Amino acid sequence: MNIRVLSHITKPFLSATFADWRTSTDRGMHSRARLVLVAVFAVACAVSVRAQVSIEAAIDSVQILIGEQAHMTVDVTANEGARISWPQLQPRQYLVPGVEIIEITDADTSHLDNNKVKVSRTLTITAFDEKLYSIPGMELKVDGKAFKGNTCALKVLTLDVDTVHPNQFFPPKDVQDNPFLWSEWSPLFWFSLLALLLTVALFYLTVRLKQNKPIITHIRIVKKVPAHQKALNAIDRIKAEKMQTSEDQKTYYTQLTDTLRQYIQERFGFSAMEMTSGEIIERLRENGDKTMIDELRELFSTADLVKFAKYSTLINENDLNLVNAINFIDQTKVEGQPTEERIVPKLSENDQRTIKVRLTIKGFIYGIVTVLLLLLAYVIYNMYQLLN
Repeated sequence: MNIRVLSHITKPFLSATFADWRTSTDRGMHSRARLVLVAVFAVACAVSVRAQVSIEAAIDSVQILIGEQAHMTVDVTANEGARISWPQLQPRQYLVPGVEIIEITDADTSHLDNNKVKVSRTLTITAFDEKLYSIPGMELKVDGKAFKGNTCALKVLTLDVDTVHPNQFFPPKDVQDNPFLWSEWSPLFWFSLLALLLTVALFYLTVRLKQNKPIITHIRIVKKVPAHQKALNAIDRIKAEKMQTSEDQKTYYTQLTDTLRQYIQERFGFSAMEMTSGEIIERLRENGDKTMIDELRELFSTADLVKFAKYSTLINENDLNLVNAINFIDQTKVEGQPTEERIVPKLSENDQRTIKVRLTIKGFIYGIVTVLLLLLAYVIYNMYQLLN
């Protein structure tokens, strides 16, 4: 109860009492009564103030082994707004002889009912001697008045030592592995699984790329030789092989007429290779090309007889036909220098689609390889950090 409330309650009572005693008792009895009432009033005020502040201390472990740690919590309950002065305790300081303070937390305040607050601090303590320690109540001040908490006990135990058999000892235990924490290894597991899936995809794309054969396009540079030059070169090869004097006249006339047919086709622009000798002569006549037409007719007629009627010619006749062929080419040729022609192959739609597919597959392969390298570096680095 608040002191001011008590004074308001007791003041009328005291005044009335004193007035009655003045009229009914003598002066001596009046003095003794005043002393008794003042003492009662002081005790009531003290009890009221004490009831407003409480200090409770508790240790989470009743007993510990040497070197182990315990936590001592001190709770102070007081009026809201009260000033609490804690004792000056520091880590590495002894709470009592033999009990060392390891750590002290900051004050933690929580609000209670009836305008009360509870302020708590936790002390981490330890001891290195086997003993039952009595920890006296902690002394602190609330609004300048001293208060003291309850006493706590801490029992410190030691390990039993075999003094009867000092020669029987055991080697040190191996280093224990750290416990497996899934939270530490799960990222590496999932990244490794992703790397495995990407490897399978890389293998599949590589096989597809090999199966989808590339479309090879070569640009050719062709030297375009004039028709008369090609024909004269062919006749020179016939002359070099001396086929006009050989017994195989059929081969000789076949090569000679094929050379003339190819020349006429390229020179005059009609399909002489697919026409008969008579059709070729008639087509030349219609085009107005009558140069050596009779000699050419005689050459084709002789060639037909040799190839189809097994006709035998004389050597002079063979030489004459060879000369007539050369003269026909010389008199009908169109002068021109050999030129180079750049031939670029044209791709079909299917070939173009195949090329696009190959380029897409290659792009995916390069991307997967890059991601795999990054994942491999990440996994190796993190495994090294975990294992060291």
